[in-house]
Amino acid sequence: MSLDSLKSRIPDYAKDLKLNLGSVIGNSDLPAQQLWGTVLSTAIASRSATVLRELEPEAKANLSPEAYTAAKAAAAVMAMNNVFYRTRHLLSDHEYGNLRAGLRMNVIGNPGVDKVDFEFWSFAVSAINGCGMCLDSHEQVLRKAGVEREAVQEAFKIAAVVQAVAATLDAEAALAE
Repeated sequence: MSLDSLKSRIPDYAKDLKLNLGSVIGNSDLPAQQLWGTVLSTAIASRSATVLRELEPEAKANLSPEAYTAAKAAAAVMAMNNVFYRTRHLLSDHEYGNLRAGLRMNVIGNPGVDKVDFEFWSFAVSAINGCGMCLDSHEQVLRKAGVEREAVQEAFKIAAVVQAVAATLDAEAALAE
């Protein structure tokens, strides 16, 4: 299981995805921990068993045990937060914004890895889940920490490509049934 194996599964009509997958992962300037944590967290967020099975072993091999766990934690907590905060934002009654969330999210404050890396992964997952409030919040934290726009963009490029590959491969699997 590997990036090459995943690329070989992408149909010819989606050749751009194959090229982009190789580019956003294989030619990234991101530090290895940011890159592979982003790959793992977005693979989880894509909800595609195929994508996760193919990318997880390589991510695990490139991450410390703490970073591996933290990337999974980012995907988990953002799966909850993205639904909650996106819904709160979309409701026309803005009074919900004044109510206490009452949801545990302690991992954000103590992720077990560098806070910037965890924010990076949370941002990428939020891109897949489409939560504007979370995207803005995590992007601001990243920018205040000195992360350049180009690096932030790398996070959502990875998210976009992983999600597109997941959608394509899952559609092909469904059509083959």
